[in-house]
Amino acid sequence: MAPKRKYPVGIQSFEKIRTDGYVYVDKTPLIYKMITEGCPYFLSRPRRFGKSLLCSTLEAVFQGRRELFEAFTTEDGIEQPQLFIATTSWKWQKYPVIRFDFSRNRIYTTEILDLQIGNTLSQYEQEYGIVATSTDSSTRFQHLVIEAHRQTGRRAVVLVDEYDAFMLHSIGDTELEEGVRTRLSNLFSPLKSLDDHLQFVFIIGISKFSQMGIFSTLNNLKNISMLPNYEALCGITEEELTTQLRPDIELLAEKRDETFEEAYTELKRRYDGYHFSRKKTDIYNPFSLFNALDSGETKDYWFDSATPSAVIEMLSKMPPLTLTDIEGVNCPAERFDVPFNSYDDPLPVLFQSGYLTIRDYDADLEEYELGLPNAEVRKGFANSLYNYSWGVRGIDTNKNAMYRAYKIFQRDNDLPPFIEAIKAFFAGIPYYLAQKSDDAGNLEKAERHYHVILYTLLVAFGADIRIEEPTAKGRSDIVLKMPKGI
Repeated sequence: MAPKRKYPVGIQSFEKIRTDGYVYVDKTPLIYKMITEGCPYFLSRPRRFGKSLLCSTLEAVFQGRRELFEAFTTEDGIEQPQLFIATTSWKWQKYPVIRFDFSRNRIYTTEILDLQIGNTLSQYEQEYGIVATSTDSSTRFQHLVIEAHRQTGRRAVVLVDEYDAFMLHSIGDTELEEGVRTRLSNLFSPLKSLDDHLQFVFIIGISKFSQMGIFSTLNNLKNISMLPNYEALCGITEEELTTQLRPDIELLAEKRDETFEEAYTELKRRYDGYHFSRKKTDIYNPFSLFNALDSGETKDYWFDSATPSAVIEMLSKMPPLTLTDIEGVNCPAERFDVPFNSYDDPLPVLFQSGYLTIRDYDADLEEYELGLPNAEVRKGFANSLYNYSWGVRGIDTNKNAMYRAYKIFQRDNDLPPFIEAIKAFFAGIPYYLAQKSDDAGNLEKAERHYHVILYTLLVAFGADIRIEEPTAKGRSDIVLKMPKGI
């Protein structure tokens, strides 16, 4: 068996990945394209998709640290390959880099935000020997950029990591939300007027900047979130997986006593399926993928760790949601621009948080078709929906029994106990939860209620399931595909 490689699970420092011998999937072809075109950029991507690592890599590039991008051998004897950008005509000059990192907070208050902004500005003021003459963050930031340019003779680079972290955790608290927005808007308001002093600006987060009202004055910010040329900046593409990471799939297959194709198919089923533009290049979730390669087990890593409380809080304020409402839904691009805190539409929240992805694009109608990206998200999201909608009803015991019967059915092809478990589960649901009023105001049984619960639970169990499948005799409510039959 070939030696196992080191995988950067949870590591966001480009320098540490390279010098300590971790695997790095080369994103510098796209980075080189971006920095040589020189626009102020904005990129939106879900949590744990490598946004902070991207910022760290950009920081190393603009600090002129060419040695990190050339081929070298680490102190532990691990050979790190040369990266694309080291083969280009990039001049490796050292620029003054100012980086705001809002990605590592655990407490989100205006006091903490003030402290973090102040500490970041003080760090760079100390580096350039600047004595702050104002307490206003906007004034200090403007002075810092101009003075860094004057001292070094090179324009400054500004990187903003997870710009919206405080905003997302303040939604629902009007006073906190406005306080955070005011502070961030004030801090970054000089960016457009500082254009002569800026070499490069890159802002990254989960939500689109137009939704948050923070960069309203920065109308030259280029949003590359859904542009085909940059869709692979974060995440692992199919090509990268089968070339740069091929040895790792082989190791996984060997460890699991599988063929290469079996291991590859399971990785694709669980972690692939993200598309960030109409081009629909397959993107794998990097956090789950590297966790699986590292542990040798294909589990639901991303969903268990990347579901922010802010998303659940927003969904709880919106109209009731079911899986059938969002699977295969069509919408125009403008629908993604609805503010997160409108509480009317879950699609922008679900798409930008990584729970929905682009399935198709109709150029004539200019409409996107959205859906859940892969088995990991389908299973985790279905379980969350069940817990939110029905889990408090006191029927978890029957749910667990139903899950056990499902797994036995899957293993032994023993259907009757599974049917009995379904009956017991539904028998435990209070009758009034499944009633609705007809046009005359009379209560009637709502078949869809049972349909939605069963569908959601089966998806949460990880089942291969279809709904409303057309047949010669009509449409089937639910089609469940099992190893030994349908």
